[in-house]
Amino acid sequence: MDTNQPFIQNATSNSFDLKKTISLYLKKWPWFVLSVVACATAAFFYLRYETPLYESAAKIMLISEQDQTSPGAVFSDLSMFSESEDAKVEDEIMVITSRGVVEEVVKSLHLNLQYFTKGRILESEIYKNAPISLNFIASDSIISKTNFNFYVDVVSEVNFEYRITEDAEPKVYAFGETIPTFFGGMVITPNADSQKKPNLIGTNLRIQMTSVEALTESLRDRIDVYQYGKSSKIVSINLVDPLPAKAIDIIKALIVEYDRYSSYIKNIRSKNTASFIDSRIDLIASDLVSVDDSIVRFKTSNKITDVTSEAGQFLSSSVQNEQFLDESKTQLRVLDYMNESLQDDASYAPIPANLGAGDPAISALASRYSELLANRERLLRSAGEKNLVVVELDQSLNAIRENLRQNIDNAKKSLRIRMSSLESQSDRINSKIFSVPGQERKLRSIERKQGIKESLYLYLLQKREEAAITLTATTPNLKIVDEAYSFGDPISPNRRMIYVAALFIGLFLPFSVIYVKDLLDTKIHNREDLEGRIKDITVLGELPRLKGKELTSLVKRNDRSLLSESFRIIRTNFDYVRRGRHVKKYDNVIFVTSTINGEGKSFFSINFALTLANTDKRVLLIGADIRNPKIDLGGIIQNKKRVSKIGLTEYLSDDSILIGEAIETYDVENNKIDVLLSGKIPPNPAELLMSDRMEPLFDKVSDQYDFVIVDTAPSMLVTDTLLFSHFAGHTIYMTRADYTEKALLNFTKDLHDKQKLKGMMLVVNDVDQANFGYGARYGYYGAPKKKSFFKRFSRD
Repeated sequence: MDTNQPFIQNATSNSFDLKKTISLYLKKWPWFVLSVVACATAAFFYLRYETPLYESAAKIMLISEQDQTSPGAVFSDLSMFSESEDAKVEDEIMVITSRGVVEEVVKSLHLNLQYFTKGRILESEIYKNAPISLNFIASDSIISKTNFNFYVDVVSEVNFEYRITEDAEPKVYAFGETIPTFFGGMVITPNADSQKKPNLIGTNLRIQMTSVEALTESLRDRIDVYQYGKSSKIVSINLVDPLPAKAIDIIKALIVEYDRYSSYIKNIRSKNTASFIDSRIDLIASDLVSVDDSIVRFKTSNKITDVTSEAGQFLSSSVQNEQFLDESKTQLRVLDYMNESLQDDASYAPIPANLGAGDPAISALASRYSELLANRERLLRSAGEKNLVVVELDQSLNAIRENLRQNIDNAKKSLRIRMSSLESQSDRINSKIFSVPGQERKLRSIERKQGIKESLYLYLLQKREEAAITLTATTPNLKIVDEAYSFGDPISPNRRMIYVAALFIGLFLPFSVIYVKDLLDTKIHNREDLEGRIKDITVLGELPRLKGKELTSLVKRNDRSLLSESFRIIRTNFDYVRRGRHVKKYDNVIFVTSTINGEGKSFFSINFALTLANTDKRVLLIGADIRNPKIDLGGIIQNKKRVSKIGLTEYLSDDSILIGEAIETYDVENNKIDVLLSGKIPPNPAELLMSDRMEPLFDKVSDQYDFVIVDTAPSMLVTDTLLFSHFAGHTIYMTRADYTEKALLNFTKDLHDKQKLKGMMLVVNDVDQANFGYGARYGYYGAPKKKSFFKRFSRD
């Protein structure tokens, strides 16, 4: 991997550690406690001064029009006037909360006038028992549109102070005196009950006048009316208000106004229904008379009374006429036969005696003829045709035959006349029979109209009587199931929910702050974070965070401070790691470096050198960060001035300078250490650190000293440390809590993986005590200093 590539990358994410996460929040428990207490306190004061709201309700059952005699019930049997019960209930709910009904409630209860008395913090409304009353000179229509607010302070039994605003200059008026306003005069008088009370003096009131329209809309929004079930006629009316008595009165007045409005609408409908029925009765009566006249004209013009009976008579007359006609034809044929029998004068053939065709004369002549003919036949047996008796009989037979022919001719003429008459009569009867269906159809059509008009006329007469009864009868529109009542306990604010919410918010606020802070946190905080990011490099230990004067303090002999004990732990861990590595050359040379500036490598170098010196070891501290020198013990140790001005840069650049000339000895709390300072900042630091004099330097000091501590430049910013890192036996790599970015640890890991620095070991500097090791948490390093609650956690 090329060292020039960027190393600011996201480190490999670790698996979720529940214990660590819980520990992160438990360490901040005072903030949780403080937040919960603050939220609970805020909830307490909110509940203390928030105006409680009470819910009042009433239940009524709507009486439908089918349940009573009402204008709608008059036509309830007609499908076009029918309506579902659910739709009716929904419509009535809209009527209950309609603008007109609610506005009448506001006016009847004078809700547009409100009286408030001021307390120490809040003001409360006075309902029904106001100590004063207002009378207006202007009309009610003007007062109902007025929005006005003013203050009244009673100063005596007869006088009071009047102010438009709370800070305005008061004016003194007497009770009963007219007060001029922009909407007209106003008179304030004390109530009769309040005059008897001695505490009326000193009463401070605020009177608020609100327009009826605005108050109506506000009240409509607060009234809740709902149906109990889909098919139920019971309706619940609910209202939430700070004053339960006021809410109950509003609900009662609302029920009364709704009932009155429903009765008013019902009476209007009754009157309109009665007027409609009367007009329809008059119209239908005239139509019915017209239809009756049509029937009379039809029967008169057709000369009939009853079409059906007359049609039967026509049919029987036709049959009888046909019979007569057939009889006449038969008689005519009989006469023709007789006439044919009498045509031959020479022949004396017998004729039937019973074919008289109903004529007695012909029958008598035929009988006489047959009798004479029989006598002739008898005489001819004994005498001839010339016999006088026979001749006389022939003459008699011829005379009778002639009479018969004349009678037959007369009878035939009579029968023909009769047949002609019968045929004419049959034609007339048939024409009447043929005209009966058409007449019956026309008559039925007229009678059908007559029946419809008559039934409708009778129906309207009945409904007119019912409408008259409805108009005069008083029927209820509703039934009160539950009178208006209050639930007792306030529904808002909900004390339990407020405290639960306060607890939740009190826990959530610090949790969210800590969570967001941890979510956005890109820095390491302690040894655990470092070990989680870099697992194959030894972490020697942690150094505590210092404040104030502690920033310039140094490790002392026999010091039991947390700082000294931390360096002793690092020294012990270093010795353990050192013995395990078995470095042959430069085993006592320790390079101290970091990724960037400000991670505490110089601070660590000085104190680690003193810690090693406390074990009576010879220690040399070399300031090899020649670009930005930080080691200056002369400024830290009192009464110690720098003797030599020769440093590492002078030694490397001037071959005439010996090592001993550049090293100075410092006595710190009876601990002596030798220091080779950086010297002046050179123009070519990289080339200077690659000088040939560098190797003899480290060869000599590693032989003369037990430990050589080299404070080098940051490894990521410049290449100085890497240029002479081969002289190091071990490298202590510094990181700083709440300063070193986690992404920068990739650079450290790369240095270790490519072995650019020898024997790398890590140290975490400036660790907060809350994130420190077990010894600091349990006060193992001597008596801990007492800190106030806020100071202990202000750095978190």
